[in-house]
Amino acid sequence: MTGDILRILLLALQIGFVALLYLVLMRFAGSLLRDLRNAEQAQVASRSGIGSLSVLESPGDEPPGGSLISLGPINSIGRNVNNTIYIEDDFVSTNHAMLTFRGHSWFVEDQGSTNGTYINGHRIDRPVALSFGDELTIGRVRMRLDR
Repeated sequence: MTGDILRILLLALQIGFVALLYLVLMRFAGSLLRDLRNAEQAQVASRSGIGSLSVLESPGDEPPGGSLISLGPINSIGRNVNNTIYIEDDFVSTNHAMLTFRGHSWFVEDQGSTNGTYINGHRIDRPVALSFGDELTIGRVRMRLDR
């Protein structure tokens, strides 16, 4: 009789251990799924951007004229292919400008380029706040900041 009680107790402990193991695994899987969903949402948000640049004029066709460039919070602009926004133009420096979203505003800053960065036709020499609809000229490429 004590042997039967011991076996039942041992079986109950084994079932309890397996149930606990399943519970831990399910919580881990739920946490992993939440992280994957959050990463996917962040990726979709970065693709959709918090603004965009409409390419108005691009003699070198890189970026193509008429295209729309989605922006993230920090965007490097230049002739180096590692920039966020790659511009193939001999009048553009390797690392020409930075376009950043800070607080509730967009700012553009020239990075010491040879030919300068222009906002609405005016050359800038310090970080300048942009409004939607402003034109940004980098080399011979003209772009407009859109929502």
